[in-house]
Amino acid sequence: MADAILPSHKPCRPVTVFSKVHKIGEGTYGDVYLARDRESSQLVALKRVKLSSSGFDREGMPLTSVREVSLLRRLSHPNIVTLAEVVVGSKADSLFLVFEYCEYELAKLLDSMPTPFSLPEAKCLSEQLLCAVQHLHGCGVLHRDLKMSNLLLNAKGELKLCDFGLAREAPPSGALTPRVVTLWYRAPELLFGAQHYGAPVDLWAVGCVVGELLLHRPLMPGPTEPQQLKLMVELLGAPSDRIWPGMSALPLFRSLGPALPDQPFNELAHTFARLRPTETTLQLLDGLLTYDPTQRLDAAAAAGHAWFRESPRPVSPAALAAARLRGAPARPGQAGTKRRAGRLVGARPPGEQDARRTACGQQMEAEGGEGAEELGARAARLEELGERARARKAAREDGGGGWSGSGGNAVRAATASSLPSEAPPARGTFRIPSPSCVFATSERQL
Repeated sequence: MADAILPSHKPCRPVTVFSKVHKIGEGTYGDVYLARDRESSQLVALKRVKLSSSGFDREGMPLTSVREVSLLRRLSHPNIVTLAEVVVGSKADSLFLVFEYCEYELAKLLDSMPTPFSLPEAKCLSEQLLCAVQHLHGCGVLHRDLKMSNLLLNAKGELKLCDFGLAREAPPSGALTPRVVTLWYRAPELLFGAQHYGAPVDLWAVGCVVGELLLHRPLMPGPTEPQQLKLMVELLGAPSDRIWPGMSALPLFRSLGPALPDQPFNELAHTFARLRPTETTLQLLDGLLTYDPTQRLDAAAAAGHAWFRESPRPVSPAALAAARLRGAPARPGQAGTKRRAGRLVGARPPGEQDARRTACGQQMEAEGGEGAEELGARAARLEELGERARARKAAREDGGGGWSGSGGNAVRAATASSLPSEAPPARGTFRIPSPSCVFATSERQL
């Protein structure tokens, strides 16, 4: 079976050619180990595909793993993790995927850092991520689970996008399941139940990641779908059919839309005020976090955005590695905090919490949000109940779907709702009036 999945001139090697060193992670459908190739002495990440005997006899290899293997075989890019080979165990249901080993998981690295990434470092990581997504979309593939926990770093400072279990090729027609992408990074059209979507869902998630790199905390950490929509409105203003045509026709709008707060302001400038963001910074964030997916920045436009060319310029991956990775704990030793599906889960002894809180948790508390412990406890419960069910449901429900990407659109549309007739706030406040109130043309901007 493995030979059929990964065609080659020679049969798959047995897993015994590798010696396990450490368990470094656990995904929805498999545990991940650090292993060493006995023949070449090369370190690899060895992912065991979880298969029960009964499930294997009935269904074979999980659809998510089949997709991951088939897609990664043709997605060759410096910022996408490399699938080296498939190896087999002694039993028919024993299957392992061999990946290049990356020493750091970006989410855990961010949580353990004593100081946030500098602006040039955040630009370096954001640029690499957008290059990976641009290649992905150029090959007609949607990732559908972009988040901090799926971004790895190697010792050279090179970012690698991983975990393609929910990824799929963009089919010519048909419906896709909206139950994809971890909640904190899920686009508004998915929250409203859209079944026809495309590349813009990945770009919304990229916007959330860029915001998280800049703020050193999750941008919109909602515990439930209604709360996630509420956080979007608090940050970006309330959406309307005027700035997002067709919004009210989405399947779940009638149940979720009426409960949205009447908040007419785009608060990006206020949220990022301590960073003193330039207009170009806000334009990029606003373009990625645009409600209307047809007006959202595509990967090519975002990767070539002026933000990456203005001072300070992005540092090189090598400079990032020298500044941040020297002395940082590699993945086998990272036991301090654990992110599951983009959520913080505190794992330190109670007596050490105050002395060794992560910078991410401190930043959230400083801004009036939840600390890592409270946020993690709530998120852990939700994650344990939802992650595996979400992945299985996505695999079952996908029956094909249309590609509805931005198609070269580079309009940086603002994300806010129609305003009532009240006057805008007084000067000196950080609030920005919704563009739909200020501009009558279709050119919407901050």
